[in-house]
Parts: sequence; C-alpha cells; structure tokens
Amino acid sequence: MAVSLIWAVPVIAAVISIVLVVQNLKKFGPLITIKFADASGLDANQTVIRYRGVRVGSVKSIALTPGLRQVSVVARLDRSAASLARDGSEFWIVRPEVGAAGVHALETIVSGPYIEALPGPAGRPLQKEFIGDNEPPVITEPDGGREFVLHTTQIRSLGASSPVYFRGLPAGQVQYLDLSPDSKMVNVHIVVKPNFASLVRSNSVWWNAGGIDVTWHLLSGLNVAAENLRAVVTGGIAFNTPNDDAGPAPAGMSFELRDKPEEKWIQWSPAFNLTNTPTASAPGNTAPIDLENINQPPKPQ
Repeated sequence: MAVSLIWAVPVIAAVISIVLVVQNLKKFGPLITIKFADASGLDANQTVIRYRGVRVGSVKSIALTPGLRQVSVVARLDRSAASLARDGSEFWIVRPEVGAAGVHALETIVSGPYIEALPGPAGRPLQKEFIGDNEPPVITEPDGGREFVLHTTQIRSLGASSPVYFRGLPAGQVQYLDLSPDSKMVNVHIVVKPNFASLVRSNSVWWNAGGIDVTWHLLSGLNVAAENLRAVVTGGIAFNTPNDDAGPAPAGMSFELRDKPEEKWIQWSPAFNLTNTPTASAPGNTAPIDLENINQPPKPQ
C-alpha cells in the first residue's frame, strides 16, 4: 500500500502539469511579425502588446531584417485577441512623450515602452505580417463626431490631440495637421464631439486659445487672459458663433483660424436647440438650451 502511494504522488503531479500546460496552450493565439524602423526600448519576453489598455500579447523575439533596414519583432497574441491578426490592423510603439498636445505615456518610463494595437475592419482576411507605424494612427471621434478644417498661415503650439473649447468646455480635439497643396497654409483637421457639433454654424469663428494673452490698456492697465491651464501648457482652439447664426455648418467645412479673439466674439451668446446631446430624454427632445447658462447645474425639481 505504501508503495502504491509513493507512485501515486508523481503520477498526480504529472497529470496536474499536463492540465496546466493544456490550459496555457488554450490561451495561445497566433504568432505575428511586425517590422519597425526603430525598436529601441523593446525587449523579448518583456515588452507587451496592448489594446484598450488590456494586455493582449507579448514580444517573443527581436532581430534585424536581412537588409538591416528594419527590425523584425515576432510576437504572440493571446487567443482572445486572435482577431487582431487581420488585414488592416495597425501596431505602433508607445513611448513617453512631451509635446504640444500634452504629456503622454509617462508610465512607460518605469514599465518600458509597449506596442499598442488597433484592429482592422471586421471581415478582413487573416494576416501574420505587418508594418509598424512610426506614429499613432489618426483615430476619428466615435459616435458621430463632426470633422472640420481650419486654415492658418502659422501654428503656435498646436499638435495632434490639442483640445478644442467652447466657452471653456472641451468640445473636441485636433486630429492632425498638414500643409495645403500650394504649401501656403497649414490645415488643422479637427473633430467636434456630437453634443457640441450643432453649435458649429457656417459663420462661427475660431481662434488660437493656447498660451497667455497679455495686453496693456491705458485705462485698465495690464490684462492677462488664458483659456485655461491646459491650454496654456498644450495649446488649444476655441470657437463661438454670432447671435445671428447662418445655419449649421456641414461636415468638412473650412474656416479661418485667427490668432486671437476679438472682444465681441467672447460676448456672443446665441441660443440653439441642441438635439443631439447625450442627456436628451428622448430622441425628439428639442427644448431650447440657453448657452448663457450652459455651465450651470440643473435646478432642483
């Protein structure tokens, strides 16, 4: 009996080991290869792949391509994230960044860089080799955000993800910047959140809200103004609409981006029917909202 018990212990241990191995194998997804121009900061068996903040894979090996022009990163995805291995998926390296749009990914100073993933369109064929992006892809505002283009001859402190404000409230953000075809203007592509989109009219005015505006008046003395602290640090854009608005601005409409606002623009206070606010009680709710009191909490019933 004692002999049987002695042999039973290693058998049970072997069975448990096999079960654990099988369970781990079930978690394994496909191996993919991502080629980057620069893989500094990545480490095999340490760097992870994330999607929406969740770990969905890890780097297994890193090597130079035969032509020494790229770095080939082999990674294994978790089974739950296997659908990331499809045509159109994008991968880029997230490192700490301090720029015009703010401070990003400071946690990577301690944990090290990681690879961020963005899945391709549903229904695309499976794929195992990808070209990594040098920069994060432009991700449009979800849930019906409306895009516009602002033109200016010179940008000050704007960058991708710089905020867009309406009466000091964050109403959208900058997507990206590029030059006009004749290289004379800078195009600032922005997206306005759904619950602010109807505030953009054909005659709305836009101005650079970054930095601090210091002016001197003979009677009032020195005046210092800024949109808010974030705008001082990261830059930003603000807009307003005249009381006699010219109708809703269609998506994609272009506007001039002014360097600073005129006093009368700040004083404009039109009232609109906001039909697409998330807090509307019903789809047909079009009760007028006084923008003069938009920052005020609702009165108790």
